[in-house]
Amino acid sequence: MKRTKNTKRFNFKINTNDSSHQTGANTVSISVKDYDTNGSRGYSTPIGSVSPGQTVTMTVKEAKAFQLFLNQYFTPVND
Repeated sequence: MKRTKNTKRFNFKINTNDSSHQTGANTVSISVKDYDTNGSRGYSTPIGSVSPGQTVTMTVKEAKAFQLFLNQYFTPVND
């Protein structure tokens, strides 16, 4: 299964393969989009210490732990 969600500043991607137990087969990635330097989109600075073009990749298990952490502080919203 491959799923993606894109926002103004981030690309989210999930890759899962139920039949594979190989390391790296089931991952979740969050990429920071390159920002528009001419200012036409109103986004011209990196976020915190993460720069545009960087990607954080984690296992599905790690992503579920991250989700649990977020759900403790934010009410889940269905889009």
